[in-house]
Amino acid sequence: MKKIISSLALCSSLIVLPTISQAALGDKLLKEGMTDPDVKELQDVLRQKGIFSATSTGYFGSITKDSVLSFQRSHSLTADGIVGSNTYQALIGNSTSTVTNGTLLKYGMTSSEVEKVQQLLKGKGYFNTTPTGYFGTVTQTAVMNFQRDHGLAVDGIVGPATLNALNNASNGSTGSSTVNSSTQATASDIVAYSKKFIGVPYVWGGTSPSGFDCSGFIYYVFKNGGGVTVPRTVATLYQSGKSTSTPNVGDIVFFDTTGGPSHAGIYIGNGQFIHAGSSTGVTIASLSNSYWAPRYLGSKSIL
Repeated sequence: MKKIISSLALCSSLIVLPTISQAALGDKLLKEGMTDPDVKELQDVLRQKGIFSATSTGYFGSITKDSVLSFQRSHSLTADGIVGSNTYQALIGNSTSTVTNGTLLKYGMTSSEVEKVQQLLKGKGYFNTTPTGYFGTVTQTAVMNFQRDHGLAVDGIVGPATLNALNNASNGSTGSSTVNSSTQATASDIVAYSKKFIGVPYVWGGTSPSGFDCSGFIYYVFKNGGGVTVPRTVATLYQSGKSTSTPNVGDIVFFDTTGGPSHAGIYIGNGQFIHAGSSTGVTIASLSNSYWAPRYLGSKSIL
């Protein structure tokens, strides 16, 4: 995905409206009538896919809506002309997988079948977090622990043999009930790693040091700084993990900027969090900030 040529970098003297600039791409809706830098990037992505031929202006008009509708129809999405999280994921090539009977379940997949496997693993003491349907590092490690304890090929993939064993194994199995800590860094390691990217610009759909959106930043930091794969969008992140009454270092903190969970960052202690803001890039902010405090939704532990 091409990097945003952000006018924000050239406009330090402009006043940026926080209700627009701080929202998380992929978690706020883009729809007809909006004018927003994210709309311009959306138009660029649609052009790359050959379904938008006009000039990218940042205005979501009828031409943009028609292009979105065309994309949605061709990808079996709800054709409403609105770019929500499902359309966004399909645009960036990370759409939800549909798993049918007999298909291997493996790392990177999202499906109801994965959630059922997580529930089975949890019931047998191998999976100690909330089933989400996303097959990330935690699920992969749990599968490998189960396979190892039951004399199966240890590949982290749920095929017929592993699924049969899951369905028939005794709940009294003595398998590991925790994630192998050797695959994960500590919360303080993740926080230290996250600070290396302060100043990296905000990029629509960005998941690399050349540019991040808010959930892309969290995804990259946890994966590369901690060996943990987390869901890609704020909405799916919010459905994962364990709620904490007060945030601990390394927890994900969530905010409502557009209706529901729509922005997130990593709590670093002392009432502060690090995040990728669309007007700031990666930066450190305070939970008591006059903008963030009233929009705070809570925190969840992913580790």
